[in-house]
Amino acid sequence: MTPTIKTLNLTKTYGQIRAVNNISFSATKGEIIALLGPNGAGKSTLMNMITGYLAPSSGDIFVQGQNIQDHAMEAKRAIGFLPEGAPLYPDMSVKSFLYYMAELRGLNKSAVDKAAETANITHVLKQKIETLSKGYLRRVGFAQSILSNPPILLLDEPTDGLDPNQKEHIRNLISQMGKEKTILISTHLLEEAETVCNRIIMLNKGRIMADGSCAEIIKQNKCKSLAEAFRKLTTSEEENE
Repeated sequence: MTPTIKTLNLTKTYGQIRAVNNISFSATKGEIIALLGPNGAGKSTLMNMITGYLAPSSGDIFVQGQNIQDHAMEAKRAIGFLPEGAPLYPDMSVKSFLYYMAELRGLNKSAVDKAAETANITHVLKQKIETLSKGYLRRVGFAQSILSNPPILLLDEPTDGLDPNQKEHIRNLISQMGKEKTILISTHLLEEAETVCNRIIMLNKGRIMADGSCAEIIKQNKCKSLAEAFRKLTTSEEENE
């Protein structure tokens, strides 16, 4: 099976800082992958490069078999992206915003209706975005990411700001959609990685520290839990002293 996402020796530097350091991995349809790591591990930077928002300092990114450097528009059409702090237009209604985003993608209004229903935001479509709570803002951002029913979803902290019921709803949606898509979730929540994802790529200081199922990572690192493995792989010797 051709990988839907593949990175080779991917690196991003900012001056002397390597936010992403020589990362190579591939993902296929049906995988829900947690990019798990502490703040500053490089999760968001990695996602932003895969979407084409950030240019890598070196290395290659392939989306559905095509190098995004040569096929940028094709790659972007294949990806639905929910960035951290998704940019929204506060003076627009939810419906107007989603119609605008659909029009940019060449979609009709039925795509908005379907995405709004899926994200459970139909009852706030007429509200101005500036009046919404943080949880609803996140769900509006999620709705725009699935408008075109893309084969690949990149979700940066998708449940940030949601209450427990909203978290369960989004996590169930991700589990269902993951059967037919490739989904990458950036998170620092161990519970989310354990319950929603079938594979975990653990990052620290821009490097891959572990890659496998939750059970595999626990076993490989001779730990009793994912929390213990997380601490072992993401805590430096200096911090332990």
